[in-house]
Amino acid sequence: MKLTTLKPFRESPEARRFALVFAIVYFAQGMWYLPNLSITFLLKDTFGLSAAQTATFFSITVIPWLIKPVYGLISDFVPLFGQRRKSYFILTSGVAAAMGLTLTLMGSYTYWGVAIFFTLMGLGLAFTDVLTDALMVENGQRLGLTGPFQAVQWAAISFASILVGIGGGWLAEHKFLSVTFLIATVFPVITLAMAIFLIVEPRVQAGERQFRETWIAIRGAVGSRTLWIVAGFIFFYNFSPSFGPALVYYATDVLHFSKLFLGTLDSLSYASGIVGTALYFAFSKSFPFKRLIHFAIAVGVIATLAYLGYRDQASAIMLSLVFGAVAMFIQLTFLDLAARACPKQAEATFFAFLMSVYNGAVQLSQITGGWLYDQVGFTRLIFISAAFTALCWLLVPLLKLEELKPVRREEPLVSSRP
Repeated sequence: MKLTTLKPFRESPEARRFALVFAIVYFAQGMWYLPNLSITFLLKDTFGLSAAQTATFFSITVIPWLIKPVYGLISDFVPLFGQRRKSYFILTSGVAAAMGLTLTLMGSYTYWGVAIFFTLMGLGLAFTDVLTDALMVENGQRLGLTGPFQAVQWAAISFASILVGIGGGWLAEHKFLSVTFLIATVFPVITLAMAIFLIVEPRVQAGERQFRETWIAIRGAVGSRTLWIVAGFIFFYNFSPSFGPALVYYATDVLHFSKLFLGTLDSLSYASGIVGTALYFAFSKSFPFKRLIHFAIAVGVIATLAYLGYRDQASAIMLSLVFGAVAMFIQLTFLDLAARACPKQAEATFFAFLMSVYNGAVQLSQITGGWLYDQVGFTRLIFISAAFTALCWLLVPLLKLEELKPVRREEPLVSSRP
């Protein structure tokens, strides 16, 4: 195996700078969840809200993440100051930083004050996420680095998730809510600075021609059989009935695990996920992508069946360590598939669309898994989930993966400053 394969950024300063931007943006997204536990106790202990009312609060704050394709359409269709990505990048990361600073300096916290500004902070981060993914797709396709770029992104968010679990609990315990908001705000500020100094984008002509070119790209993608097959494949794989929520009930009701131990398992899974990102980073360019898809399905079936051995704390720790890495490798494979399928000139719109398909399938999977757990129990749910995953092999021949292979192109689309 060539060293350049193991280190795909070694000979490209441009790729390294993009990787840095992507890592900071995704780390900032992960740190947005740092105040969640402190907010939960604010609502519970200070405002006296019930669990259902607290859940409603957080449902409000995630609304910006549910409409991400809208941001893609805006960015693809309407250049801002002659740029489709950078200008919006500066604006949205600035919004996230400003809302975080407002929360930091608020002093006296009210329900709607926190809800509005925390939601607006999420809006800035969600829009920035779509722009980051558009840059990743545009330049990842051009440089042949969609897989490694996404490995960097998800390694960053995994690191942030570990810190959120550990630091969020400590900050909530000591009631440092304003400090929590300040820490979460630091990273959008860094993202804003990097957007200004590290990203250079060719200016485009706003007007009828730009609109027509983007519309042609979107219309062509909507009529693309390949794109819809990819969307269907991503949906079907992730719709496999999940035993994620059911696992919590099984672990607490049957195995009698404590909440603290369950939190520790989550941290171990995130830490293991970093190993999965490293493996995908190292090997995604070493093997034909079709082989990676087959591997993802096979390891998904095996990892699911392994949960038949989920019987005590020792087995739970082992499975969390193994499954965290496996799940991240599988996730990156499908995110890479989505990136390869996106049409040029409409990258933001369609990657956001495919991510909505991905996230929607996961949510339906969890609902279905929870219902099946109540009906048939944990063991049968595992077999059903594994069977659904295995059925994905029947769809692989439809993907025409050879058409999705990223090709290096010499012309720059959006580049880092030399």
